[in-house]
Amino acid sequence: MTLRVVFMGTPDFAVPTLEAIAARHEVVAVYTRAPALSGRGLKTRPSPVHAAAERLGVPVEIPARLRDEGAAPTLAGYQPDVAVVVAYGLILPKPILDTPRLGCLNLHASLLPRWRGAAPIQRAVMAGDAETGVAVMRMEEGLDTGPVGTVERLPIGPDLTAGELHDELAVRGAALMADALDALEAGRLAFTPQPEEGVTYAAKIANEEARIDWAQPARRVHDHIRGLSPFPGAFFEADLGKGPERVKVLRTALAEGSGEPGMLISADGLVACQEGAIRLIQVQRAGRGPMAAEDFLRGVRLQPGTRLG
Repeated sequence: MTLRVVFMGTPDFAVPTLEAIAARHEVVAVYTRAPALSGRGLKTRPSPVHAAAERLGVPVEIPARLRDEGAAPTLAGYQPDVAVVVAYGLILPKPILDTPRLGCLNLHASLLPRWRGAAPIQRAVMAGDAETGVAVMRMEEGLDTGPVGTVERLPIGPDLTAGELHDELAVRGAALMADALDALEAGRLAFTPQPEEGVTYAAKIANEEARIDWAQPARRVHDHIRGLSPFPGAFFEADLGKGPERVKVLRTALAEGSGEPGMLISADGLVACQEGAIRLIQVQRAGRGPMAAEDFLRGVRLQPGTRLG
């Protein structure tokens, strides 16, 4: 016997879970966000989950909201045993949560209750956390407050970027959710309420947070940069010959050095922080691809002593 699953998700992170579930259970419908405008021509492009659903031959629903009167009856029409939610992007009201026979399960990329909310992977790296993970949670009306059924923990290396962590958690989370559904079907998936202590919130990354604050200790600057790599990308501004230009920093390393915060100490990319220094490893100019920081600095001829804003 297999479960009838409605899958709800949108970005790349959710695709491995959809594929893993489809290999073991019957995915009767996929809910995702509407196609987004992208590229210079502003053409509509379906979400990664939408594209995966089409490859799998699964019907796709793209509701603008789930609070409309017909949303719950439409979902009920698929006769789902369970709904699986992974980075969907829409709030599920109580009528939706109550529709699947076995409830709604969410795959969340943190060790709940730490980092509830929209950006758990980036926030964990930016905070310098040594560990994170993925959790399968039974959904309630609150924001990531439901009881947890199963967890997989993962160390965060001192130089790991949010992008690298995202990819690893997506793969591990897919296997975790697929196993959780097997346990749910067999009546073996038990849920434990989240502790009241240790709750933190992973707010969506604001644009103004991306600017690098060199007046911070080197470790904090390093964590900030890797936590925003590759998206949206921490940045500094410098005059590269045609006025101030933004430069994203995608990879750095902690280094020895001192100077005025933001000062380029050496031609090979050493930058002073409030305490210590970091070395630029990989950067990206607007409209160009990532490149080695040494090649960038050689090409723009930034001199030691230059302040990076």
